Amino acid sequence: MKGIIRYFFLFLSFLLLQVFLARNIDLGYGFHLFLLPLFIMILPFETPVFILMLLGFLLGIIADSIMNSYGLNASSLVLFAYLRPIVFQTFTPKEGYDVLKKPVLPEMGWTWFVFSYGLLLFIYLVWFFFLEVFSLNEWVLIVRNSFFSFIFSFSVALILQLFFRKQPLA
Repeated sequence: MKGIIRYFFLFLSFLLLQVFLARNIDLGYGFHLFLLPLFIMILPFETPVFILMLLGFLLGIIADSIMNSYGLNASSLVLFAYLRPIVFQTFTPKEGYDVLKKPVLPEMGWTWFVFSYGLLLFIYLVWFFFLEVFSLNEWVLIVRNSFFSFIFSFSVALILQLFFRKQPLA
């Protein structure tokens, strides 16, 4: 029960940060801050893909309705949630996943987090900007926005990971 309350608080925190803070940060040149994928990333390893996709849809559709982005976040978060178990399986450590660990930087390490979250975030951003433009004629804009947003969002995600301390086992 304690875990559900904690993740509900994180759900609201990420939603409020994205809607009221991140969308108002304007650096220009395609730099956009995306915090919502990090919430889906930090959910426990054993979370079923259906629950991941449902939470991604709910988080995205609420953000979209407030930000008037017409389902871009919902679609991108559902894709992120669907691909998360596939990427996690690809980057499974040799000893497998420990059910006591969470998919956060302090517990899984730099290499695992950078490759797993980096790949998922990049796919999320390419899909988001492709749907926003909805034309391959503007592929330069899609790549530019995806690249700069990736650098910005990934850097902020690494900083936010400092708040997820490694939990003692006892």
